[in-house]
Amino acid sequence: MKILITGGAGFIGSAVVRHIIADTNDTVINVDSLTYAGNLESLAEVELNERYHFEKVDICNRSELDRVFSQYQPDAVMHLAAESHVDRSIDGPAAFIETNIVGTYTLLEATRAYWNDLEPSATKEAFRFHHISTDEVYGDLEGTDDLFTETTSYEPSSPYSASKASSDHLVRAWLRTAYGLPTLVTNCSNNYGPYHFPEKLIPVMILNSISGKALPVYGDGMQIRDWLFVEDHARALYKVVTEGVVGETYNIGGHNEKANIEVVKTICLLLEELAPAKPEGVESYSDLITYVTDRPGHDVRYAIDASKIERELGWKPEETFESGIRKTVEWYLNNKTWWSRVLDGSYAGERLGVNH
Repeated sequence: MKILITGGAGFIGSAVVRHIIADTNDTVINVDSLTYAGNLESLAEVELNERYHFEKVDICNRSELDRVFSQYQPDAVMHLAAESHVDRSIDGPAAFIETNIVGTYTLLEATRAYWNDLEPSATKEAFRFHHISTDEVYGDLEGTDDLFTETTSYEPSSPYSASKASSDHLVRAWLRTAYGLPTLVTNCSNNYGPYHFPEKLIPVMILNSISGKALPVYGDGMQIRDWLFVEDHARALYKVVTEGVVGETYNIGGHNEKANIEVVKTICLLLEELAPAKPEGVESYSDLITYVTDRPGHDVRYAIDASKIERELGWKPEETFESGIRKTVEWYLNNKTWWSRVLDGSYAGERLGVNH
């Protein structure tokens, strides 16, 4: 099976690529424009594998997408390419509209043209377009017991989540209209783990702590998220693209609801154990916690009901939050070269772009 993955140099996308190359016999075509959060060094372990191919292509570039489809003849598309940082979307929403909405539209049209040209066969029948989205499209939850299900109404709160909601609607429309493109959608909770670009909560807290910098916590830190280890997510996504039912939506969650402040304090405690030699002037990592003005429109609680994917496809997370966060902290402590090169902008970029 040949799978075209957009955004394969990003955090979640690279985890999916590594999983497929390491644990299956499938071929991956990684299509990524290498924006600031795309890093081919996250794929160093697979870059020379004969089943891995990289194409530096923007998903808004229709002619280049057509070339890639014609050259590689994929059996499925996994669409992960997206702008995904809420704060950045508030400061500058244009890139989110361009990539998440226009880019998804362009990719859908390129996929539809390719799929329509396939001769009627088992290959055409088996083709899938899998769109990977977020639980943030649902807005936030009022009570402490409610969960997002696959039928929860959309109420996005930020330019980021609004752009992802728009892309979800486009993907479903390309199936339900006369186009009939065989699409599936997944909505996931907050991911964390190795190779996470250091602008999100968990890597920021780890790296700020070991540098003796403040740990900024929005508001009172009581915003609740369901945390999903990225390698669990990668396994779920592969399960969906290979076994999911066309037209279905699957929520993917980690069954790990934690308040942000609890996550930060857990990281501090782990670092007390794993990195006891603190920066000068720091007696306790938790002393670095600093409460800052809350983000505008900050959603209070996200929580995923992931019972459908477990019931219908047999997937459930392997990592608890305790095991996953320990692995994550240990990875950052042991991989300073990766994150320091990301922070200073010196990572290899296109140098590692190998085409087979």
